[in-house]
Amino acid sequence: MEFVPRPHDEDSLRTAVAHAPVTLLTGPRQAGKSTLVRQVIDPSPAAFFDLEDYRDQARLAEPLLALRDTGETIVIDEAQRMPQLFESLRVLVDENRRPGRFVVLGSASPDLTGLSAETLAGRVSLVELSGFRVGDLGGDHLDELWLRGGLPPSYLAPDLSASNRWRDDYIATFLERDLANLGFRIPAAAMRRFWTMVAHYHGQTWNGATVARSIDASASTVRRYLDALTDALVVRQLPPWFANISKRQVKAPRVYLRDTGLLHRLLGIADRVDLERHPQLGASWEGMVIEQLLAQLDSAARATAAFWSTHSGAELDLRLKIEGRTLGIEIKRTERPSVTRSMRSALADLELDHLYVVHAGTHRFALDEHITAVSAVELLTYDDPLREP
Repeated sequence: MEFVPRPHDEDSLRTAVAHAPVTLLTGPRQAGKSTLVRQVIDPSPAAFFDLEDYRDQARLAEPLLALRDTGETIVIDEAQRMPQLFESLRVLVDENRRPGRFVVLGSASPDLTGLSAETLAGRVSLVELSGFRVGDLGGDHLDELWLRGGLPPSYLAPDLSASNRWRDDYIATFLERDLANLGFRIPAAAMRRFWTMVAHYHGQTWNGATVARSIDASASTVRRYLDALTDALVVRQLPPWFANISKRQVKAPRVYLRDTGLLHRLLGIADRVDLERHPQLGASWEGMVIEQLLAQLDSAARATAAFWSTHSGAELDLRLKIEGRTLGIEIKRTERPSVTRSMRSALADLELDHLYVVHAGTHRFALDEHITAVSAVELLTYDDPLREP
């Protein structure tokens, strides 16, 4: 398989390893976590533990002995398979807080992995790896990345048919094996039906009661299913933002499949023609831009991400707080964006410093004193696309 450098993620991992005794690198299955670690750290075989391998599990039968400090960075892959290990890590780190002692890889959220910031407060740096970024590949590959998704084996497949087959296999394996390995005992058929339902809700406000009726399940079951997919890093629940205004505001999250390649297969989209004709075209584009943009931001800015919507129809796709500035992002699958009443409402009600309209064209231009149109390619490939005008 072709190797694609990932300089932004490499720098993030190097910085984390240089400053904390434990680095937790999370990301969905097949996002390239092991490849990134081997590129940045290049651990020796003795210092690399893959907890999907029973032999490495046996090597860690006595973790306080197996993980003693030799001066080398120790890498533990698929760490969520052995959550009892983290108590030993805390003991070892408290004995010696040398930066770069451990890099722990997990295919789940920090809380589910067992190594949340609370578990090792003051000892751990968190790094999240998604699929390929537009910046890794170049702006001229944006449409292919959107169609295939960013998981490396899907994007780098020799042709679209091979990419489709790989994603179909990924979905099946995830449902039949990976969820169970994360501790979720959910029938694969039931979860496939639910995941497909979520795909049809992609980019919409979540309505658990409606979904529960559609699949003949309880509201608590539907909530558990959604949280399972979120913890497994394949679904994003974007929280709502509440402004201090008199308008009635939406309080439920919006849901997005984090990889558009998986979204397209769950929707039965086989190629670009299918995508262009599908009613989820705009929502798919919106989700891709949001996911790619959030992957560019630091953890502090990502933590502020929210959408805003009122029951009267005003809405904003993304609200961010970056270096003291409150910014709005509106995403339009068009080459000729224009100012809408909803944008003006968001500017006023949310007291935005500036609003950016991300579009499918190629140019950057002012739409209003506080509204700028910026191309998706510029937003997702340049270092500071949200600079002050």
